[in-house]
Amino acid sequence: MSWEELNEIQPVVLQMLANSIKRERVAHAYLFEGERGTRKQELAVLFAKSLLCERPVDGIACGQCNNCKRINHHNHPDVHAIEPDGLSIKKEQIRALQSEFSKTGVESSKKIYIISHADKMTPNAANSLLKFLEEPSSETTAILITEQVHRILPTIISRCQVVSFQPLPKEMIKKRLISEGVNLNMAALTAGLSNNYQEAFELSSEEWFAQARIIVLKLYEVLRKSPFQAMISLQEDFNEHFKEKHQLDRALDLLLLIYKDLLYIQIDQGDKLVYPDKKQEWESDALQVSTNSLSEKMTAVLEAKRKLNANMNTQLLLEQLVLKLQG
Repeated sequence: MSWEELNEIQPVVLQMLANSIKRERVAHAYLFEGERGTRKQELAVLFAKSLLCERPVDGIACGQCNNCKRINHHNHPDVHAIEPDGLSIKKEQIRALQSEFSKTGVESSKKIYIISHADKMTPNAANSLLKFLEEPSSETTAILITEQVHRILPTIISRCQVVSFQPLPKEMIKKRLISEGVNLNMAALTAGLSNNYQEAFELSSEEWFAQARIIVLKLYEVLRKSPFQAMISLQEDFNEHFKEKHQLDRALDLLLLIYKDLLYIQIDQGDKLVYPDKKQEWESDALQVSTNSLSEKMTAVLEAKRKLNANMNTQLLLEQLVLKLQG
């Protein structure tokens, strides 16, 4: 991924890292944390290249020198990467890394270590890493990457400079999906559901998801036009399509986004709709419902999601939700 693309996605992070290099204030350890798809791994590699680059520009790697190219091909002797071995990062992997810590850099005085999914370290592995972090070498930089910072030992976090990655802008994901051939309606919806481009792209091509969109829209129409028929709609196709807990959770997300769209129409922000093909049809709906009522409906859907995760009976949960949405 190019500097320009990364700068568009995570400009604050990129500028902060570049400044630390230019001012020679690079920390001995960083913790890159943020949601999946926020380009933590790509920025970790770019940071490693920038630290070893032969001719950096404003603190950023040139991408063309010998060191940059070798890091791109994963064969620079002073850059080491660790990933989970199976389900976890084991103590033996950290010990092997510690052995490298004690050596002088092969081609420079600097050594860089990237630990992906750092939250998956076993307790023994985490404690072994902690020993290194407590006695850092001035020429060593460690980059820990995680999507679940709450699973990292507090003692490790306290010894790292935490760098938080922001979710990808939804408009950026939508535009990229459209450029890849996804139609506007599906691109808007999947971008509204996920901050991860790859997940959004996969959803957009799922037949199950396309059908899920149709069924949830049908439920909304029934609630709007014939609210007392909603229970029948639940039995006929809703329960049949959303059989698993995670599928039902997705359905509730789709339903929640409908009410958010109505709110966007009310406040004249139609460019944010995730159901853009319904804008004209829903404009009259938005005029007929109060903002307070929309807020209550969204709260009801969110409460249903909470109960679902608390393992409430799904049939009872849906029936209660439909009753609340009928008003």
